[in-house]
Amino acid sequence: MSVEFAYRFRPDTPASNLRDLDIVALTAAVTSDDGDEIPIGAEGTIVSIHNCGEAYVVEFAEPPGTLANVFAGQIRLVERATP
Repeated sequence: MSVEFAYRFRPDTPASNLRDLDIVALTAAVTSDDGDEIPIGAEGTIVSIHNCGEAYVVEFAEPPGTLANVFAGQIRLVERATP
């Protein structure tokens, strides 16, 4: 068994500079956790970051409380969360 197989190394820098509570917009249509289609341009709030910024859970206002898992390449920053 190789070391590469046994361990997963994380990069020192995150995949993107987005952080919790940032407002983002979709650059690609995605499907919510409930199966609803969320269109390009829909804005939401990042509520969770996964794998050093490779993926995010974003909450959208329509339908109310809709959550979707998105990759960093599927969203763009609209407004930075205040610290």
